[in-house]
Amino acid sequence: MARLRENSVEYAAHFSRAKAEVGHAQCLCRTPALRLVIRCSRAGRYHLAGWPGEGERHEAACPFHKLAPGLSGRDAYSTEAIREGENGVSIRLDAALARSITEPAIATTSGEQHEGRARRTVGLLGLLHWLWEESQLNAWHPRWRRRNWWVCHARLREQTDNCFIDQEQLGSVLHIVPPFHPDTAEVSAAEFEAFRTRLGRHGDKDHRGLILGEIKAVAPTPYGVRYALAHQRTPLFASAELDERLRRSYRPAFAQASAEQDARRVGLFLVELSPKGNLTVVDMAAMLLNRLYIPADSSHEVVMGNALADSGRAFVKPVRYDGTDAVFPDFVLTDVFPHAYVEVYGIRGRESYDQRKRVKQAYYQRQEADLIEWDVAAEMPDLLARSRSGIRRLP
Repeated sequence: MARLRENSVEYAAHFSRAKAEVGHAQCLCRTPALRLVIRCSRAGRYHLAGWPGEGERHEAACPFHKLAPGLSGRDAYSTEAIREGENGVSIRLDAALARSITEPAIATTSGEQHEGRARRTVGLLGLLHWLWEESQLNAWHPRWRRRNWWVCHARLREQTDNCFIDQEQLGSVLHIVPPFHPDTAEVSAAEFEAFRTRLGRHGDKDHRGLILGEIKAVAPTPYGVRYALAHQRTPLFASAELDERLRRSYRPAFAQASAEQDARRVGLFLVELSPKGNLTVVDMAAMLLNRLYIPADSSHEVVMGNALADSGRAFVKPVRYDGTDAVFPDFVLTDVFPHAYVEVYGIRGRESYDQRKRVKQAYYQRQEADLIEWDVAAEMPDLLARSRSGIRRLP
C-alpha cells in the first residue's frame, strides 16, 4: 500500500482502470478487504482515501485507519466548510488569501455558525488539525519506523495534491518547509521562491500565502518578534501585538514547561509581503507536539505521548480543529478492542476543569470503557496493565 501511495504516477494506469471498471480500490489490512476511494486531481495525479464511515474498521497500523465519528473536531463543520468529492476535498477557509485592492475589506466569517452548531468555515487551527489528522500524524503504532520531519513533510505534501482552498489547489498557496538536504537544496530554494513570487500585488489583488513549518526559535525584534523555522533560512516577522495575542491563544505551545520537556512546535502561518520584501505574519495557528510530532494539549500530554510510544502502545490523539469547547479523551489506545482511553489530569483547584473531569469520568463509567488515568502529581501508571486485562489486545 505504501508503494502505491508513494509512486502513484508509476501506477496511474492501474488506478485509472480500477476507477473505471470497479469504482474503488481495496485495502488488504483486513479480510474481507475494505473499500478505498480513488481520486484523480485536476493534474491527473491519483490518490487513495478511506471510504467514508469505514475508517475505524481498518487495522490500527493501516494508513487509512481513523477513529469513530465523535472523536474528532471535524464533526463540528457543515459540508460548506469541508466537502469531499471524487476529485478531492474542498475547504472553505475563513481567512482571505487574496484581497481586492480596489474594493473595501470584507469582515471575516471566522465565528459564523450554520445548521445549529456546525461551522461554515475552517480556521487556521482547523486546517492545521485537518492536515495532521488526514496525514495520520496524530496517530502512532509501534510497527512504524521512527518519525521525523522527512516523514511529516512527505505525508503532508500528499494531502495537498487533492485539496482545494477556496477553489485553489492547496499546494499552490501552502508552502510546507521541506527537510534540508544538500542534494535537494536547489530544488527546495526554487520552490520557495516560486511561492514567494505569488505573494503581493498582482493585478487588482493583493495575495497572501500559508507557510507550515516547525518553529525552531522565537526572538524579539525592535517591532515584535522573528520566527526561525527549522530547515528554512528566511525568517518570518510578526508585530508585538500579534505575538501577544498568539501567546494567549496557544499558551501550551509557548510555555516554558513545554520547552523543558523537549517538545516540538509547528506553526501554520498566514503571511504577506511587506513593502521591504519581508514575510510578515498576519495570523497563525500553533500546535504543541511530542518528539514523534503527535499533538499534545499540555506539557504533561507530551510526557504521556512519549511514554505511550516507549511502552509500545498504538494510540491516537483526537484533535479539536476549531472547536474549543469539544470534549475528547486525551488519547485513544487502538491496540485493544474495544478501544481504551487515557486521561491526563494536570490542573487542580479549578472548578471548570474539575467539572469537565467529572463529566468525562461519568461518560467512561456509562460506556464501561477501559481507562488509564494519570494525576501528574502521582507516578506514571503502568501503561501495559490494561492490555494484559480481559480486553483483547490486537496483534
